[in-house]
Amino acid sequence: MQTNLSGAAFTDDWLWVAGDEACGLDRLRRLEAVGSETLRYGEVRDFPLADLLDLPGTREEEADLEGMAVADGFMWVVGSHGLKRKNAQPERSHAANAKRLAKLALDGNRRLLACLPIEPDADGQPCLVRQARDGRKALRLKGDAQTNQLTRALADDPHFGPFMAIPGKDNGFDIEGLAVDGRRLLLGLRGPVLRGWSALLEIEVEAQGEYLRLVPLDAKGTLVRKHFLQLDGLGIRDLHFSGDDLYILAGPTMVLNGDIRVFKWPQARTVLRDNQEVARFEAALTESIALPHGRGVNRAEAFCDLPPAVAGGKRRWLVLYDAPGPERRDGEHTVFGDLLRHD
Repeated sequence: MQTNLSGAAFTDDWLWVAGDEACGLDRLRRLEAVGSETLRYGEVRDFPLADLLDLPGTREEEADLEGMAVADGFMWVVGSHGLKRKNAQPERSHAANAKRLAKLALDGNRRLLACLPIEPDADGQPCLVRQARDGRKALRLKGDAQTNQLTRALADDPHFGPFMAIPGKDNGFDIEGLAVDGRRLLLGLRGPVLRGWSALLEIEVEAQGEYLRLVPLDAKGTLVRKHFLQLDGLGIRDLHFSGDDLYILAGPTMVLNGDIRVFKWPQARTVLRDNQEVARFEAALTESIALPHGRGVNRAEAFCDLPPAVAGGKRRWLVLYDAPGPERRDGEHTVFGDLLRHD
């Protein structure tokens, strides 16, 4: 998982990470820093999703987890929800690669949106559990390996419906960010980007029996609100609230080597709570910082606030990278992220 990190979150001293080629979450303990390191995490424990949820797909199918957030005692996770396309391989013939490039697939667990209770074990270490002692349960949005309430709500949408059948890395539908505000969830789309406008989907969920379900956002029965953001043509890679502000990690929507930046939407939480429009446009974003990237390596895909105790009272982001380059690796199991200052 260390070479395909796609999500990160903290619970006190503990770091949680997700990878886009797995079907589980890893918990890491804070360790003594070595050499010039500021922070060091290790002693990994894996929490397979199949132990926590009745998954829509098989235990072996990847969930392509792309977003995670901690809120109100739960770990929230979301899969990409998108199709994937097989890639050409240099050792295969032209005819075989042509067939591969035409083949689309949908892993059954990709269409996953779930909340998992966090509860300390006998040693006080935070764990993900199927059911907590206080009655909280692990729940997922109702659906199966092909569809769920969200994809059904978007099937006829004029903006996103046509992209549901296009693989994510081809500017098709691809969720890669998650932020939580009570029962309201923001889903950041890596794709599609429409005439340079990136998109956030706003939904609200509640527990119903053994599942989550979408509930209307207004008296008109709106299940999904759309927020189009001007991110200079980049797609959303991750989201994180810091106070009332929303920070957005953005990068190329397709398989390209290009800019990766962090944008700030000031007072976004207030704007979202007051908004009644089904679709709205937001251009008043500020660019916070540009992040390093390489050719086929060092793609920033996960970032989150450091807890004040970990950050020494300063405001810091942790940024983790998919496909870390040689300079970000030390042996088979160690990778390096970045710490960023933010206002």
